[in-house]
Amino acid sequence: MKNKGVLVFFIAILLAFSSISFSKTVLDSSAFNGLTAREIGPAVMGGRITAIEGVSSNPNIIYVGSAGGGIWKSINGGTSFVPIFDDYTMSIGSIAVDQKNPDTVWVGTGETNMRNTVSVGTGLYKSTDGGKHWKRVGFESSERIAKIAIDPENSDIIYVAVPGHLWNDSKDRGLYKSTDGGKTWKKILYVNEKTGCIDVEIDPQRPEVIYASMWQFRRWPYFFKSGGPGSNIYRSDDGGKTWKKIRKGLPKGMLGRVSLAIAPSRPGTVYANVEAEKKSGLYVSYDMGENWKFVNGSNFVKMRPFYFSHFVVDPKDFRRLYLTGLFLSISKNGGKSFSFPFSMGGGVHPDLHAIWINPKNTKQVFVGCDGGVYRSNNYGRQFEFLSSLPVSQFYHVYYDLETPYNVYGGLQDNGAWYGPSKSFSSLGIQNKEWKNVGGGDGFYVYPHPKDKVIVYYSWQGGELVRFNRRTKESRSIKPLPTKKGEPKYRFNWNAAVALSPNDPETIYIGAQFLFKSTNRGDSWIEISPDLTTNDPKKQQQEKSGGLTPDDTTAENHCSIFTISESPLNKNLIWVGTDDGNLQITRDGGKSWNNVVKNIKNLPPNTWCSSVIASRFKEGKAYATFDGHRTGDMKTYVFVTEDYGNTWKPLTKNNIKGYAHIIREDLKNENLLFLGTEFGLYVSIDGGENWAKVKSVHSVAVRDIQIHPKTNDLILATHGRGILIIDDITPLRALNEKVLESSAYMLPSRPSVMSTPTYFQEFPGNGEFFGKNPPEGAMITYYLKKRHIFGTLKVQVLDKDGKVIQEFPGGKTRGINRIYWGMRYKGPKMGASPGLSLMINVGPMVPEGEYTVRLIKNRKTYESKIKLIPDPIAAHSKEDREIRYKAVMRLYNMLERLGYIVDNTTSLMKQIENMNKKKKYKKLEKFRKELLSFTKSIVQYGGFMMEPKLRGRVSGLYIYIMMYGGKPTDSQLHNIDVLNFEVEKAKKGYDLLMKKLPSINKYVKRKFGKQLKIKTFEEYKKIK
Repeated sequence: MKNKGVLVFFIAILLAFSSISFSKTVLDSSAFNGLTAREIGPAVMGGRITAIEGVSSNPNIIYVGSAGGGIWKSINGGTSFVPIFDDYTMSIGSIAVDQKNPDTVWVGTGETNMRNTVSVGTGLYKSTDGGKHWKRVGFESSERIAKIAIDPENSDIIYVAVPGHLWNDSKDRGLYKSTDGGKTWKKILYVNEKTGCIDVEIDPQRPEVIYASMWQFRRWPYFFKSGGPGSNIYRSDDGGKTWKKIRKGLPKGMLGRVSLAIAPSRPGTVYANVEAEKKSGLYVSYDMGENWKFVNGSNFVKMRPFYFSHFVVDPKDFRRLYLTGLFLSISKNGGKSFSFPFSMGGGVHPDLHAIWINPKNTKQVFVGCDGGVYRSNNYGRQFEFLSSLPVSQFYHVYYDLETPYNVYGGLQDNGAWYGPSKSFSSLGIQNKEWKNVGGGDGFYVYPHPKDKVIVYYSWQGGELVRFNRRTKESRSIKPLPTKKGEPKYRFNWNAAVALSPNDPETIYIGAQFLFKSTNRGDSWIEISPDLTTNDPKKQQQEKSGGLTPDDTTAENHCSIFTISESPLNKNLIWVGTDDGNLQITRDGGKSWNNVVKNIKNLPPNTWCSSVIASRFKEGKAYATFDGHRTGDMKTYVFVTEDYGNTWKPLTKNNIKGYAHIIREDLKNENLLFLGTEFGLYVSIDGGENWAKVKSVHSVAVRDIQIHPKTNDLILATHGRGILIIDDITPLRALNEKVLESSAYMLPSRPSVMSTPTYFQEFPGNGEFFGKNPPEGAMITYYLKKRHIFGTLKVQVLDKDGKVIQEFPGGKTRGINRIYWGMRYKGPKMGASPGLSLMINVGPMVPEGEYTVRLIKNRKTYESKIKLIPDPIAAHSKEDREIRYKAVMRLYNMLERLGYIVDNTTSLMKQIENMNKKKKYKKLEKFRKELLSFTKSIVQYGGFMMEPKLRGRVSGLYIYIMMYGGKPTDSQLHNIDVLNFEVEKAKKGYDLLMKKLPSINKYVKRKFGKQLKIKTFEEYKKIK
């Protein structure tokens, strides 16, 4: 028995050892801790703004909520904003500030402008410190929260209006109430699974009186319906315990969306913007909703209620109304008539959704629209654009091969643009550097691969344009029916457009047919039959809208949504459709095969959001599907290696959000990037495991590109503009071996040694600046665990093994990135009165290969980095070498002068300390000699004086460093002149130092100690 027990114990140890030995490190989000996504904007055009709320007691504090870019806070009245909600859902439905306790802020996530592209929310959030920290307090599955109302007398009483799901029925709909500050909630008004609460108002004089509007609505991928028997206005006189419909005077028949607004300055006055079956328009009640009176039914009042309809009443004037819509409508007489301070072309972007009026100064009005935030200081007559909010909503992104390269993209209701990935301004990428090429809802924007003058861009409904950058001409090149009896072409609102990776002159566009042009869109060839299901039930867009018809191509269906030509075979083309087909041709369009039936566990007719042909194997392709338009929020990602005959799922439970795009790396077949509604995911093992990149936040990633020259990952986000992750070369080296390593040096692309540029710019604080890539050589390494104890530092060594620079390394788990400035340390200058701060910048090291050493306690890891000259600078290698030698001569002069000044200044201070109680003539004479000499080479008295020797040396040093090529002949000769003067100064210094032994004998006798100076070696060691 004893031996048996020993045997069992031994086996148990072996099993435990076996499980430890063969366990492997799985990629998780911490692996990308050092992988930063830099926001380049732009903010020259905003994104859709869904909510604006301010603090009544301090109107300088303003909160702005966006459709897909989170929440932004200003503490200076809107001059500048900072994001405060980046760790949470980016789609915002409503914001409420507790005006009794203004640090308490409530946020309802999920946009409620019920268009086809709205995102989804994840519940209600609360902050008690002005947005520094947030806590979710319920409604996780609500998807959308339209309004939050706080009892003005009791901050613990909160009402939340939940319209709920857009694409399917939901029991979460209704009006909710909390009496304990959000700890618990009770549904106090509910109609059915199809009807949600879209608005709630509290009577400011009698907080127990509550008004609520219920709205029955539903959207399908191909249809929208607003209105039904569930829509009504309700009032409660007892804080929501009982309710009654208030319809007297309102139109009979079915209602749709109703927006409410109470006039704070006149008790009992309630306005309602009513969508109705018979008489839509603005209504008013002067008796708390008991009786209603029709006021105005103009088109601007009742336009697109599902998207607009919101309005506010001036806090001090019950007759002054501000109504959102295509344009801003203002009434001074209670809605009887409206004026329009601006219209199309009037300087303010159309499609308004949010308004906030400063209660202390009602002349000041903030409006939020599809183009950002505007501020007026004269009751809305004129507005200024607040250009510091980078919440633009991109659909697609592309690039050119310029240096630095430009990015191109189309935006929701903001047209087509391109701008630089890097600015020559040290401030960053400015709004003025972005160029517009077209309007509308922008989608695809492609520069011609060979002709720099030509740009293709598309806007809603398949409108395709060829733009000439030189002449600014725009030519419509959308395919049109050319034969009698041809069916109408069905283009998706975001119709697929693609360039051929094999032929720069070939471009594709998809309707229900696939079209191909080889002459820049001047003519088109139809290369497919109808590739969709062609379901007639899904082609009734002219009837869409419900009570208010609305057909803007947004519900166009049974159309091609994604196109991909194989980089390995121009005749192999993949096509995905919005009604769930996935088609492939291998003969250039002569025959097609719908392979979607081969994908298991994919619900029928699920929207194909992307299909990507592999660049590594001809039969390989990736496809993503998006079912959220039918209420299916799952993530669908698949891969095939046999032309679609079989498919393998690539999804894991840790992926959040429905899938928009998958992109394969250009060099590593196993490196994949996935964009979902809630961020960016990366796989290093062909999709077996995925990890989220935290620096991308939870914003929708609609498109992904990889730049072939810089290896940058470029992301089109639907709410935070364009993001760039610089140089994904290190990711290509990640594998199981690296993940298991305690530390590992990862490769990086060659580093460009660009010369800094400087411009005179004073833009103030009211503009967003996109981030430039960090200047310097990228050093990347991986740590399996966070480094806590001991040494962790990085060294850079030259070809001779000499350490050029040493600095602390990042200690976080996963990828760490640091940047070496590719420079020597700045010259040691000693005391530097009157010198430019630029003097602290060291000279560039010579181009070539350097060793990088990571020292982690007793272990050392090494890799190589390569420094290359700036490709856009036309300086020869010979000229660069002349410049380097010139800079180093001046550098050495500055250090010699610094040494001299350091010693003379030190001696003067030592003497001053000895002469504090009594002045010794011999010491004072020597001090004055030192001072006179020092003043002959060092500038005293500030900037507005003739520079002395050291100032002239430092000035020439800076000027030569600011230019990447050979210095001028004058500069080179002037170096010889300065060197002569430095030598002369050195002789003057030496003469003074010859007196030091005699002075020290005197000092020794008087004080028992001596004056001290440093050797040059000691001076150099000073940090």
